[in-house]
Amino acid sequence: MYSYRRWIGSNNVLIVVKISKICYNLKLDNSVSEVKEMLEKLKFLEEKYKDLSMKISDPEIINKRNEWQKYVKEHAEIEPIVMKYREYTTVSKQLDEAKEMLKEKLEDDFKDMVKEEIKELTEKKEKLTEELKLLLIPKDPNDEKNVIVEIRAGAGGDEAGIFAGDLLRMYTRYAERQGWKVEIMSSNEQGVGGFKEVIFMIKGKGAYSRLKYESGVHRVQRIPVTESGGRIHTSTATVAVLPEADDIDVQINPNDVRIDVFRSSGHGGQSVNTTDSAVRLTHIPTGIVVSCQDEKSQLKNKEKAFKILKARLYDKLQAEKNAEIAEARRSQVGTGDRSERIRTYNFPQGRVTDHRINMTIYKLDSFLDGDIDEIVDALITNDQAEKLKSVQ
Repeated sequence: MYSYRRWIGSNNVLIVVKISKICYNLKLDNSVSEVKEMLEKLKFLEEKYKDLSMKISDPEIINKRNEWQKYVKEHAEIEPIVMKYREYTTVSKQLDEAKEMLKEKLEDDFKDMVKEEIKELTEKKEKLTEELKLLLIPKDPNDEKNVIVEIRAGAGGDEAGIFAGDLLRMYTRYAERQGWKVEIMSSNEQGVGGFKEVIFMIKGKGAYSRLKYESGVHRVQRIPVTESGGRIHTSTATVAVLPEADDIDVQINPNDVRIDVFRSSGHGGQSVNTTDSAVRLTHIPTGIVVSCQDEKSQLKNKEKAFKILKARLYDKLQAEKNAEIAEARRSQVGTGDRSERIRTYNFPQGRVTDHRINMTIYKLDSFLDGDIDEIVDALITNDQAEKLKSVQ
């Protein structure tokens, strides 16, 4: 692993993006030279894997916990590639042996058997080649992280807030289906049962890899609960999906953060409206402001606010980094442009349309109940296909 380092706002905030050094600059097509180049890199990875296997078993390195953890993580990252490469080399060897056998004088029945085996092994080798190409696509270093999801009501008044609540339920139900945990970080409710803004964390392995495609503008078309005339109304809500940032990713100088405390506003209850439990953080170099008031404890609100602040700072770095490679990003599925209208939920027709891949499904009710995998899988497949084209 190596790190992309960048200072944001002032020299007091360092953000580090960890980038996999594995398998960049590959031209992954089926020409002889390209496959040869790919196999050379895979051979290098296998040697690296052997070296890492020795290191993580070395008692001296085991005693150096941070160093050992770094090697264990890198070992785990390349293991699937190495295992697939070893399967590929085994099949290649079997195929070569079968082709050599065919050069010998064989009886017709036995020759037919060898030809059939060559056909099967050739197909298997081609399949393994494609699987290796996918494994060699540079990994998003954030894919395994938890996510912080921010949903805000957009155009449409009260109906937009109700729709924001619908999206919160959709992602909560999806997280439950995946066995992930959901924690509300901050919320600003509106009187008719929706949210002006709601921020929550989803904790689970691979959460970001599945949900990163949800960032953008979501549009709903339906007859609002608040509409008595039966007119179809169009409303929007924006969704931002941020990978959780840890202390390694973001280092914040406490002197750069102004902390204000104030009384929570809400529907009452112990400590609400009676004590200064709400917390507002202002990051002076960037002007980012985060408020949390959902917890009764000022300490817990402060802890949540700092998690959101770290995620937003980390996201700011990524946005700047992505702007530097905008041409490459435009060739891929949109995963972060919040001004992009990505999806329409049409109630009269019972359909969901994802505009990035021109995909429509007619199961709106189950989709809003968290059954979103069909579109998520299609987005991932499309993204992988575009990355394969763009890898040079």
